[in-house]
Amino acid sequence: MSDDRERDAALARAVRLRVQGRAGAAREQLLELAERYPEDAAVAYQTAWAHDVLGLEAEAVPFYERALAHAGLSREDRHGAFLGLGSTYRVLARYEEAARTLRSGLEEFPDDPALNAFLAMALYNRGEGREAVGLLLKTLTVSSDDPGVRRYRRAIEHYADDLDAVEPGGG
Repeated sequence: MSDDRERDAALARAVRLRVQGRAGAAREQLLELAERYPEDAAVAYQTAWAHDVLGLEAEAVPFYERALAHAGLSREDRHGAFLGLGSTYRVLARYEEAARTLRSGLEEFPDDPALNAFLAMALYNRGEGREAVGLLLKTLTVSSDDPGVRRYRRAIEHYADDLDAVEPGGG
């Protein structure tokens, strides 16, 4: 039991360091924790995040993968891990893996605007601009509180499915 309390306290200290802008120090502590607790999803997730903050995306990937492979993440952190891994794959030009990861995230978090936005970027990077724009338009219609978007929601959704559609008379 004291080992759990010790782990929790060490993890809290490391997260506090990252939040305070001391990601390098957080990373060092988190790497030690990750070595000590290799199957701990929360430790892996926080370790990935610290690497990402430092621009060490390639080093973040195995920790994100480990976080998603093991149980124990809160719903919020699991969402963050999908988003972090998908975004990191995209930054590393691993577009297929980015799209696959973000789609997996959307299976658990359907219609999530952030996951959809990053998926649209990955689709664009894969040369699938039409699908990317359609996805962004659909995401806009469900996530925007803008009165104009709300007013034209059905039209936007219609054109999102068929970007080349035109109305007779140019409308």
